[in-house]
Amino acid sequence: MLVDQFIVYLENTNLQKTIISVSLIILVGVINSILKRVLVDRGKKLNKNYRSQVNTSNNSLNISLVFFILVLWSSEIQQFALSLAAFMFAIVFATKEFIQCFIGYFYYLSARPFRIGDWIQVQDGVGEVIGSDWTKITMLEVDLQSNSYTGKHLFVPNNQLLLKTVKNLNFLRRYSMNHFTITCEPLIDVNPIIDKLEISAQEYFQDFADVAERYKKFIEKRMDIDFISIEPSFHVHTNQFAKICITIDLFCPVELNLKIQQAITKEFFYLWHQSVGQKSSVAALDQIKVLTD
Repeated sequence: MLVDQFIVYLENTNLQKTIISVSLIILVGVINSILKRVLVDRGKKLNKNYRSQVNTSNNSLNISLVFFILVLWSSEIQQFALSLAAFMFAIVFATKEFIQCFIGYFYYLSARPFRIGDWIQVQDGVGEVIGSDWTKITMLEVDLQSNSYTGKHLFVPNNQLLLKTVKNLNFLRRYSMNHFTITCEPLIDVNPIIDKLEISAQEYFQDFADVAERYKKFIEKRMDIDFISIEPSFHVHTNQFAKICITIDLFCPVELNLKIQQAITKEFFYLWHQSVGQKSSVAALDQIKVLTD
């Protein structure tokens, strides 16, 4: 008697679909966990970026799971949708933000404005993309002044990809145009010092000139534009306080930005103080000669 009731109970279509749905969810979860572990271990062994593959596999499994569940429950969903036809406008209006996020995700999949691991800027948020799903983009925040991670996570809704300008900053990860200014008093002629600094800057640049040239050509090819000159350049001007300003532009590796800037600044002030001291000594000798005469 109980066996017959149990068999009849199992013949319930909705129960069968529920069991299949739960089984699919558990199966996809197990496969996702195993696949993620395999991809992470292989990426660490080969010293390659595995986050993009993990993100792709995770999203693919989730999309497949949702698709099969929708197909499995299609008749029930159709009946449910018809019963809610009168309230459809209210539902769409209440969930418009989520719908925009889904549309933004499909835009990301089709247009591919960036990939996992790229540096991007969305409005005021700048960071490295470490994950994406149907609703949001996850980033590690980056400080562009120091080109280093701040330790904060940024979560950007996918609808921002449709509403805001997205800047791909991936080309600034390895090389960037280091732009800095040295200011001094107008006590001497700084042109001889700049000539010496140009020689020093060229020596620094020679250490990575070949790689910088290849990187410049790579950027030009990807962006289909002529890039700026990568040769070190010096520009002399004055500010509103009548001080002499020397602006230096140097295309160099991001990790060497501060090191080269400090080296050039240190050399400049060493030569500047040396020239000022020599000028003071000459002026003192001239004054002594005038007094003795």
